[in-house]
Amino acid sequence: MAQSMSIVMVLALIAFAPLAFSQKTGSLNPNFYSRSCPKAVQIVKSVVANAVAKETRMAASLLRLHFHDCFVKGCDASILLDSTGTLISEKRSNPNRNSARGFEVIEQIKSALEKECPQTVSCADIMALAARDSTVLTGGPSWEVPLGRRDARDASLSGSNNNIPAPNNTFQTILTKFKLKGLDVVDLVALSGSHTIGNSRCTSFRQRLYNQSGNGQPDYALDQSYASQLKKRCPRSGGDQNLFVLDFVSPTKFDNNYFKNLLASKGLLNSDQVLVTKSDASMELVKKYARSNKAFFEQFAKSMIRMGNITPLTGSKGEIRKICRKMNK
Repeated sequence: MAQSMSIVMVLALIAFAPLAFSQKTGSLNPNFYSRSCPKAVQIVKSVVANAVAKETRMAASLLRLHFHDCFVKGCDASILLDSTGTLISEKRSNPNRNSARGFEVIEQIKSALEKECPQTVSCADIMALAARDSTVLTGGPSWEVPLGRRDARDASLSGSNNNIPAPNNTFQTILTKFKLKGLDVVDLVALSGSHTIGNSRCTSFRQRLYNQSGNGQPDYALDQSYASQLKKRCPRSGGDQNLFVLDFVSPTKFDNNYFKNLLASKGLLNSDQVLVTKSDASMELVKKYARSNKAFFEQFAKSMIRMGNITPLTGSKGEIRKICRKMNK
């Protein structure tokens, strides 16, 4: 599919994205690099397009990387840092270990930008742009990304373990984690729609198949024919890393089929299905986005801008890393 797309076609998808949104947010601005590095946005697009053309799954991975970064200390590229003698990497956390990926693509982008304009474009901004480009490349909406973030000089393993919504969290726990970041139930439902692309591991939803409430019984909120299909490759034990598409209808296309699946009791993760079983407000939003792809796209773009503005480092705070996986000396 995307593997066969020419880079020209892929870049055209970005240029003629379905919808475009512009918004200045706080001290961030889409034109932040217009003078200091005018080719920055295009360089990011080009590298992301190459990566997604080689592996369609990379789009979802880059989108998720931005999400997992922003929910820990804000959008500051702390997730990219490797462990050192004085720092424990967020890559070791439960949500990221054997799961977070795309780090090499971010480094490729950073390397290209360092050649074009040394120590100018932050790794945090690279991730925000890569998330937008990944969305567009798979058929989703576009938006102008507010820029001007700087990179953290620390990381938080505990924050990564505790702040990122988990597949088996209750609806209220997930909503609380969003509210603590200044986001609401509309953002929660819209951003959950990113599960229209990408994969999840057997270990992330096994309890729904065999032991949802600790009583040895499956989750009856899951369509049982769908559950039977999942059990074939997700047994009671073993196969932890086996991958399953989050949206079985159109797994590589960014669209509203994710919401239609939820209404058919075919959401893969517990954190997906609770959007229709545990909250009237979220249920109504799921119905709205299932009815209208346009409504979903418009809100997704707005919510991504809101998420990208979670406590960024700006001005003289933080630094502009030369290499994204380690702090400057």
